Amino acid sequence: MINQFLYAMLENRIELIHGDITKLSVDAIVNAANQSLLGGSGVDGAIHRAAGPRLLEECRSIGGCPTGEARFTRGYNLPAKFVIHTVGPVYYGGKHGEAEKLASCYRNSLEMAVINDCKTIAFPNISTGIYGYPKEEASKIAFSEVKRFLGENKTIDKVIFCCFDAENYSLYMHMLVSSGKN
Repeated sequence: MINQFLYAMLENRIELIHGDITKLSVDAIVNAANQSLLGGSGVDGAIHRAAGPRLLEECRSIGGCPTGEARFTRGYNLPAKFVIHTVGPVYYGGKHGEAEKLASCYRNSLEMAVINDCKTIAFPNISTGIYGYPKEEASKIAFSEVKRFLGENKTIDKVIFCCFDAENYSLYMHMLVSSGKN
């Protein structure tokens, strides 16, 4: 079941969904990938499974991706046309540039979407799973980067935060509602 919440600020360009990112019909979904881009656990594994083996073939030809950067592939068997792979930071207490690296994931993914003429993009909760980034702090970074980018750039029509787990969904809902009051 997918629950939706439309954020009324920024001309309704931010949406919150509680569900499975691999089911979204958007121009691009973002994969919270590892540096090899060859699949893994969590959202990365789910995207690779849903997209099929041709995604893995294309990712092999890319040669990996450093933390904070983004790479672009086709979506293959996904409803999304494309996948933007970004590597979030592993959280080591917040004293190793993790916040800037996480912010860079969002910025670089959004820039990659613009370069490739994607009008709709969906993000998972980057680095909040096995990489251990505190969910509340990560949601603030994600929302801040997206809000700033959309304020400066009108080419993206819709950014979706797709939360698979209830805790992330609740954090984003609270933040979006609070921001709408300002």
